[in-house]
Amino acid sequence: MKVRPAAALVGDVAVPGVKSVTHRALLLGAIADGETEIRNFGRAGDTESTVAAVRALGVGVEDVDVDTVVVHGVGLRGLRPPDAPIDCGNAGTLMRLLAGILAGQDGEFVLTGDESLTSRPMERIAEPLRAMGAEVDTEDGRPPLRVRGGKLRPIAYELPVASAQVKSCVLLAGLYAEDGPTSVVERGAQTRDHTERMLAAMGARVQSSPRQASVWPVEGLRPLQLELAGDFSSAAPFLVAAALLAGSELRVHGVNVNTTRTGFLDVLERMGARVTIFNRRSVAGEPAGDVEVRPAPLVAVTVEAGEVPRLIDELPLVALAGTHARGTSVVRGATELRTKESDRIATVVGGLRALGARISERPDGFEVTGVPRRLRGGRMSAHGDHRLAMLGAVAGLASVDGVDVEGAEAAAISFPGFFELLESVTRR
Repeated sequence: MKVRPAAALVGDVAVPGVKSVTHRALLLGAIADGETEIRNFGRAGDTESTVAAVRALGVGVEDVDVDTVVVHGVGLRGLRPPDAPIDCGNAGTLMRLLAGILAGQDGEFVLTGDESLTSRPMERIAEPLRAMGAEVDTEDGRPPLRVRGGKLRPIAYELPVASAQVKSCVLLAGLYAEDGPTSVVERGAQTRDHTERMLAAMGARVQSSPRQASVWPVEGLRPLQLELAGDFSSAAPFLVAAALLAGSELRVHGVNVNTTRTGFLDVLERMGARVTIFNRRSVAGEPAGDVEVRPAPLVAVTVEAGEVPRLIDELPLVALAGTHARGTSVVRGATELRTKESDRIATVVGGLRALGARISERPDGFEVTGVPRRLRGGRMSAHGDHRLAMLGAVAGLASVDGVDVEGAEAAAISFPGFFELLESVTRR
């Protein structure tokens, strides 16, 4: 797909519901006592994998409308092993969180996925689940993942790497422990707390702080009626494009602005962009608001390891913003990027360099020096990675000659309709 240069992004948009919360609503709705309704459902390739997974486990999921889904919960221990492995597609969140729930079920379950997912590390969840008493097997640390549920005991687990997925896996298994609490200790910045918020709303006893999250065993979870705010990571490409294109006047409405995942806004502000969040409110127990970013001359920024968990998915966009900033921007402590859908350090550096960026790879991040003019443009591969597909699109808007995004369809993994929505507010 060829994305041509643009002068500005102008208008008002809304993005699909938070993908991370959509996964959790489906999974927790599946083990609730009754019907959970999810409005502004974040429909995407990854969340459709979660729908298919819970259906395979014997849970009814009803598509009431294009953006409304009802999950007919079967209770805390009501999931049943299917005859075949559960295909998690490309969804690492699904595989890791579901494993925590399955550790408390009766029977044996096998989780697999596509080529990308089956190359990603899973010992990071297998280790704490084994410590709790579950039997978990991997193949050299990778999927397929085999989980045999059983009686679980509570643990206090310190995360070796900052990961909301690992934290959530352990906390969900803690619902099934014979006693409590099960605690997860975080060494650095607090990772996303969507799981803790939703569990508390469903009646679980939860304690959460920036350094530790704990959950106690439950007899059951009550169902929820949810209307999800927009996904911040889906809004981020629009926001950075507005920061880079001088004539932009763009607002993204109803965005989830949970502070555990909006570090990108802090970075844009440090770079000189004018960031405004207005009409703040609570949506489904999560902070939300309307976000506007106005263009301004940008300066280089340094992102340290402690900030990374709050903007891990937006770091490719930080690299792009760095190509338009005065000075050299540095990202450190982001080794986790190498275990995403692609090695996002190597693919971002290679992709932007092909477009004319002055960017170099570090073992744990990258350095990028701003160029005095727009990127030249050219050809960039998405490498099957939805974040790379959207990065290539925004780079095309901010380039001289445009960008041919190879494998642009990967954007649909998290954001079907991304290119159409982007085009609707593009002015040339």
